[in-house]
Amino acid sequence: MYTIYDYAYNGLLYLNNIIRPQHKRLSQLMIYSTTACQSRCKHCNIWQKKVEHLSLEDIQRMMQSRCVTRRTTVGLEGGEFILHPQAEEIMAWFHEHHPNYTLLSNCLAPRRVINAVRRYQPRHLYVSLDGGRETYQRMRGRDGYDRVIEVVEVLKDEVPLSLMFCLSPWNSFDDMAYVIDVAKHYGIDVRIGIYGTMAYMKAPKEAPLSSPKAPLSSPEGDTNASCSLKKSIEAPSGAVWGASSGAERGAFKALSQTQENFDFVALYDEWRNGHLRLRCQSIMSCLVVHSNGDVPLCQNLDVMLGNIHEQSLDEIFNGVSARQTQCRYSRHCNDCWINFHRKYDIILVRNFERLLPKWLIEKFYGPYQWTADPKQTYHKHLKAIQ
Repeated sequence: MYTIYDYAYNGLLYLNNIIRPQHKRLSQLMIYSTTACQSRCKHCNIWQKKVEHLSLEDIQRMMQSRCVTRRTTVGLEGGEFILHPQAEEIMAWFHEHHPNYTLLSNCLAPRRVINAVRRYQPRHLYVSLDGGRETYQRMRGRDGYDRVIEVVEVLKDEVPLSLMFCLSPWNSFDDMAYVIDVAKHYGIDVRIGIYGTMAYMKAPKEAPLSSPKAPLSSPEGDTNASCSLKKSIEAPSGAVWGASSGAERGAFKALSQTQENFDFVALYDEWRNGHLRLRCQSIMSCLVVHSNGDVPLCQNLDVMLGNIHEQSLDEIFNGVSARQTQCRYSRHCNDCWINFHRKYDIILVRNFERLLPKWLIEKFYGPYQWTADPKQTYHKHLKAIQ
C-alpha cells in the first residue's frame, strides 16, 4: 500500500512541520468540492444540505499556495464529486497541472465516472461499498450495488482502485468480510473505516439499537480527551476482537492480511475503552476544505481555522492563530478514530518504534500508549492479538 519512499518522505515532512511550523507543507488536501449527492446515506447527511460548490477558480487559487507541493495528494470528493457542474474542467486542470490527485465516488453515475477516469487519469479511484446488495440499499438508500460493480469491473485494470468500506451501526462484520472477498475476487485494494459523527456530515445522533449494531460509548467518567468520546463515534458493539462469533473471526482473519486495515480496526477497541492515547499529528500535515470554503482543524471537530474566501490557504494553515490551535489540539486531543487522521498517527508512531525504544520516542514526541499498559509497544500488542 505504501512504499519505503512514501515512509521516508512523510518522515521528512513530519520533521519539517514540527521544526518549521510557520512553513508547514501538506501531505494530503481533501476538497469537499460539492454537496450535490444522489445517495441518501444513513451515515451521512450531506445530501440534506443546500447545494453549493467550490468553483474551479477557488480550487486553482488554493493549489497556488506554498503549503501545497507537487507531492501533496489532493482528493476530490463531495457529496458526489462527479455531480459538480465543473467536474470535468476541474479534473482536466488537475490532469495537466497536478496529476497527483485522487477521485472518490459512489459510482451511482457509472458511465460518467468511467469516462472521466479514462480521460483525466486520477492517480487513484476510491469507490464506496459497504456490503452486499441488500446492505447497500439499506445503508445508502439507493439500489446502487450493480453500478459499483460495473465501475470496478471496467476500471480495475486501468487505474489503482480501492473499495471503501465503513463499519457502522447499519452493517456488520459479515458485510466487512463480504467486501474484502469482493476486493480479493477482483484483485483490488480495500480500505476499512469506522463510522464517526463528523460535524460536516451532520450524521444522525442516534443509531438503531438492535444488537450488534448499537452505538458504542466510552465508559462513564472517561476524561482521557478534551471532549467526550461518546460524541465522537458510534460503531458496532461487535467491534471487540476475541468475541466468539464466526463473522468476527472471519473478518479478523481477512483483516490480518492487511496491516494498514488490521491495526486501525484492531486498535479501535483500545481507543474506545480509553486505553490508547496518541497525539494527533495528522492535523499538522493533512487538511480538509469544505464546499462553502471553510477549513476545519480536522474532520472530526467543528473548529474552523478560516475560510478560503476570506484568507489564503497559507494564512489559514500556517498563520499564528492556526499554529496555536494546531499545537493545542495536537498535544491534547485524542477524540476520534477517523481513518483520515488516526491512520497517519498509527503509521508515524509505529515507524518511530522500528528505529527507537519507546522511552526515547517519548522524549521528543511526548507520552503515548497503545493499551492500558503504558509500556506496551505496537509490535508486542499486535503480535499478541494476531
